[in-house]
Order: sequence, then C-alpha cells, then structure tokens
Amino acid sequence: MNLTSPKVRVEKSSQEIFQYLSKVDNFEHIMPENIDKFEAGEGSFLFALKGMPEIELKMQEVEEPNKIILGSANEKFPFSLTAAIEDKSEDSCDVQLLFDGKFNPMVAMMVKNPLQKFIDTLITNIGQK
Repeated sequence: MNLTSPKVRVEKSSQEIFQYLSKVDNFEHIMPENIDKFEAGEGSFLFALKGMPEIELKMQEVEEPNKIILGSANEKFPFSLTAAIEDKSEDSCDVQLLFDGKFNPMVAMMVKNPLQKFIDTLITNIGQK
C-alpha cells in the first residue's frame, strides 16, 4: 500500500528541513493534536494517537539533504515513511511524505484513511515550520 502526501513549499533551505527532520525528537512538534504519547530515543521515536496502538519508527536511511527514511520497528507491520526534500531556491524547498506499507488487503482497507489523514497532518505541520 502506497500513500503520498501533497507537496508543500517550505520557506527554508533543504538543508534546514533535512536537519530538522533528522532529529527524531522534532517529530513531536509536527504530530497531530490528538497525540497521546511520544518518546524519542537514539535514532527512533515511539508515539500513540488517541485510540490507536503505539507505533515505533526508527531512522533507516538518510541521503543528505534530500531524503530521510523512517521504518517501522515492528516486523508484524512492515512499513516505511520517506520524507523527500527537493530544492527550489537557496531558501525554499518542497517536501513530500511517501508511505509504503506491506499489509494484507483487510488491514490495508482498515488503515488507509487514518494513515492518509496522518501523513497529510504531518506534511501540513512541516509546511508551517
């Protein structure tokens, strides 16, 4: 299952956005308002939204300053969330989130809309940073 956020223009350099997103504790600031729990560790963070199970993401790959890939720490729900950062000028860039999950069709059907809403909220909040 692949989900894509809209691209947002951020009035910061790609390097600034890359540095911001490569610090996992900054993800707390772009989470939806209904966040119930957030814990950052070394290269990973765990969060829970109200009424949802806890999810742990860990840094998997970085390509400075254009890409950050976070992956699920739970092997039962394998997925990745990629932040794609594209230069537009010295002090602006476009950012887009790409979700790639390997779920069975039943699970995919149940989580598709909440996940799309989640990544849309993240990208909106990144655009406001």
